Amino acid sequence: MKNTAFTKFHVDLGAKMVPFAGYSMPVEYTGINDEHVAVRQKVGVFDVSHMGEFWVKGPKALDFLQKITSNDVAALFDGKVQYSCFPNGKGGIVDDLLVYRLKADHYFLVVNAANIDKDWAWCVKNAEEMGLKIGTELINASDEFAQLAIQGPLALKAMQKLTQANVADMEYYTFQIIEFAGIKDVIFSTTGYTGSGGCEIYVKNADGAKLWNAVFEAGKEFGIKPIGLGARDTLRLEMGFCLYGNDINDGTSPIEAGLGWITKFTDTKNFIDKDLMLKQKAEGTARKLCGFEMIDRGIPRQHYDVVDAEGKVIGEVTSGTMSPMMKVGIGMAYLNKGLWKEGTEIFISIRDKKLKAKVVKLPIYKG
Repeated sequence: MKNTAFTKFHVDLGAKMVPFAGYSMPVEYTGINDEHVAVRQKVGVFDVSHMGEFWVKGPKALDFLQKITSNDVAALFDGKVQYSCFPNGKGGIVDDLLVYRLKADHYFLVVNAANIDKDWAWCVKNAEEMGLKIGTELINASDEFAQLAIQGPLALKAMQKLTQANVADMEYYTFQIIEFAGIKDVIFSTTGYTGSGGCEIYVKNADGAKLWNAVFEAGKEFGIKPIGLGARDTLRLEMGFCLYGNDINDGTSPIEAGLGWITKFTDTKNFIDKDLMLKQKAEGTARKLCGFEMIDRGIPRQHYDVVDAEGKVIGEVTSGTMSPMMKVGIGMAYLNKGLWKEGTEIFISIRDKKLKAKVVKLPIYKG
């Protein structure tokens, strides 16, 4: 089991540690609800050092990324971040990821922790076919970085104290490489997985302790708290953000997952599965990922059946929880065609009971 540069801090703070993607990670400190509310209202800090990072460089970098990702990398400019996915050649998704453009021939990819090896193998296979040099033009730097996500409405205000660069006014999904907390060459990115604003900060492992201490000192006056993976999941679900392995996987297409907005059909972009995705966009899909909110009292969970009033199965829950902000059960589910309209009545099968719910537009939590 691997540790991150911040593991000692988690243990010292009494976090409940669990194995996740090969790492020992904090699932909660003071409780999921308490941590969730802290991020929605103030500022919280997540250790996300388990995420994977790849560099893509050289004259073929853009062509390579245009082939293996669904979004239009040509639309990026220096300092811009893009959400995307790797289509798998069979209509499914290898992984979802972030693409950072440093220069026209220099990119930084951030992939999911549990998929690092799979993603790397996929990138290597496609890079070799296009003649990129592994180790110099495609580099797996996943073990080199420590990463903190500082999230919440007060996050950027707190972090501004640690740098001369203007970070408080940065636009969503942009980044700078700056000196931060006395650490040089920090990647400071206004991204996150909570829907409450904030940033994600990448440093070398050796600078992890310095970063942690500086961030918590700067955030003290704003009520900063450490946050575990449990609240990360409830926060992203309130926003309707997909989780790989739950809501998207090798058998789900980005079109049916509601990710058509990251699937760009430009004339100059011939990405993997383009023709299949075009067909799905034109003809529609038999199912679609939708958000829902419980009307009856109950907590939906992954793999619960969604049924109609007669008990016929019409879908399957992919993610579910009790919303800490709304105090009702919420979730996402793949639903059959004809059931996607906001307000449509559905039932979640929970312990042999049919509990009423309704389809809602994303994000589920509108606060």
